Amino acid sequence: MGDCGMEDYKNRVDVVLSHVNRIEQKVHEIEQFYFNSSKKQANSSKGGLASRDKDKDKERHVALTKKQQQDATSKETDATKRMQELICHFGKILHEITKHPCAWPFMEPVDVKGLGLDDYYEIIEKPMDFSTIKKQMEVKDGSGYKHVREICADVRLVFKNAMKYNGEKNEYHVMAKTLLAKFKEKWLQFLPKVAEEEKRREEEEAHVQLSLQLAREATYAKMARDVSNELFEADIHLDDLREQLVLKCRKMSTEEKRLLGTALTRLSTDDLSRALEIVSQSNPGFLANAEEVDLDIDAQAVWM
Repeated sequence: MGDCGMEDYKNRVDVVLSHVNRIEQKVHEIEQFYFNSSKKQANSSKGGLASRDKDKDKERHVALTKKQQQDATSKETDATKRMQELICHFGKILHEITKHPCAWPFMEPVDVKGLGLDDYYEIIEKPMDFSTIKKQMEVKDGSGYKHVREICADVRLVFKNAMKYNGEKNEYHVMAKTLLAKFKEKWLQFLPKVAEEEKRREEEEAHVQLSLQLAREATYAKMARDVSNELFEADIHLDDLREQLVLKCRKMSTEEKRLLGTALTRLSTDDLSRALEIVSQSNPGFLANAEEVDLDIDAQAVWM
């Protein structure tokens, strides 16, 4: 085989090896996906030998996954709207509480400096009042309350702070305790609606996660089939290259054998040892380190 032929053959081998490397990367990706999937269950190209049809099929699976993600976003948007409706309904309860005769001390932040309450921030970690709650409920930039339970917690905090800072006989303590009891009563009446929405959210989230998982599994199952086909095609291609290599090999001529034998006799001891080691690599029965070796050139040599 001439220099040009050898270079072309090497290039073709490089193309196959490059494709095999890409297949190996895909296999690793598939293995990683199924490994991660099994862990979760336990705890709860263009180019080379690939065809355009495979690329299109993969695009369809990607599109399916994207659609599932869009559906998930849509469901989340709907859930957010429903929660905002609950918050609006909760606002009616809050309105009733703030209209109570005992509510006036809790409408605005405590005037700590004006009242000389030097130890207030040492006792109260998180001050809260109804005006602050109302502002948070009216925020439109997405930084406000995300769940009605967050508002409930802040309303309770208004009363808990007042009861914590003031003694049991203090009028503010008594007023806060009275309003807290009324609020708990209203909240218990409202709670079934909250629980119903939370259950619906949980079921929708589980459905979305299942759909996404099924879409991912379908994508990787198809990828696994494609990889299997690509490996089969690569193996066929390698067999073709082997056959071509064998066909282009020829036996050495008598003159070439003579020249090879003469060249071997001129090698230094170290170079001759290395040459014999190379021969032994393809001939397990050949003892390269023996004191005397018998090298059958007819049995060893082919010429490209």
